[in-house]
Amino acid sequence: MKSVFSALASAITLATILTTSPVSAQEKEIIVYNAQHKSLAEEWAKAFTEETGIKVTLRNGGDSEFSNQIVAEGAASPADVFLTENSPAMTLVEQAGLFAPVNADTLALVPKEYQPSSGKWVGIAARSTVFAYDKTKLNADQLPKSLVDLADASWKGRWGASPSGADFQAIVSALLQLKGEEATAAWLKAMKENFKPFKGNGTVMKAVNAGEIEGGVIYHYYWFGDQAKTGENSKNVELHYFKNEDPGAFVSVSGGGVLASSKHPDEAQAFLKWIAGKGGQAVLRDGTSFEYTVSTGEAANAKLVPLADLQAPKIDPATLNSKKVTDLMTAAGLL
Repeated sequence: MKSVFSALASAITLATILTTSPVSAQEKEIIVYNAQHKSLAEEWAKAFTEETGIKVTLRNGGDSEFSNQIVAEGAASPADVFLTENSPAMTLVEQAGLFAPVNADTLALVPKEYQPSSGKWVGIAARSTVFAYDKTKLNADQLPKSLVDLADASWKGRWGASPSGADFQAIVSALLQLKGEEATAAWLKAMKENFKPFKGNGTVMKAVNAGEIEGGVIYHYYWFGDQAKTGENSKNVELHYFKNEDPGAFVSVSGGGVLASSKHPDEAQAFLKWIAGKGGQAVLRDGTSFEYTVSTGEAANAKLVPLADLQAPKIDPATLNSKKVTDLMTAAGLL
């Protein structure tokens, strides 16, 4: 009789394991809407899972694509975390009331200038605006002193940008915040007359390198990434940093936030903290993304110009208005 009860107990134990294990496993999974670079997010996800056992499923897309999708999905969104390249997409989701507050211990990892005043999301990386120029055609004294100078007729046909991308639109967001709507509208109108359009920052840099244009407004890491490989798309290119708190010295913050509708909020908050902390920032420092670290005390890649030396304008990321920017750019005929 005892053996019968033992066998029955063993069967019940096995059945319990089989029925509860999938549930436990499911609780250790999160879905991330990733608008950051795919390779960088994959490095983050792999290292986080190895350290914590929490599985991360990445769904890759663009800043605007995912921010609008999250707003459309509302409380029904399957995502637990949203990661972006630029902060205006975070602001759109925040204004829709769809982010949970970021845990205080995570916010404490990142300086105030790299997070919104609301505390609804946090900076996870940063990128600097630069003017990539053809060093075979331009000397230092021939470079624009300010981003605003590119509106001058003397630059007609000589510079380029990728206006349809979220990267450039974030830069225009900074211009709007610093100079106001009237000045931004005038600058965009002049841009339409002066510049040459390209699709993607990398394409702008290639055009500079090939002598199609003398310069272009991009983010810094495209040049560093190409230099770290063969340098074939940047051998004739140098970077000009505007500094002096100019709109062209804008540092765009890549953001991360936990959705209020997350079914796994503890795991989602743990992932965000890990990215903003030593683990995630080490991936930035030692990897090939060449984006800036933003966590206090975590050094950036040694090849980069230190963030403190960029003399970037001070802008609350929560104030960057992507909707107003696209309206202004559409009115100027750039979108």
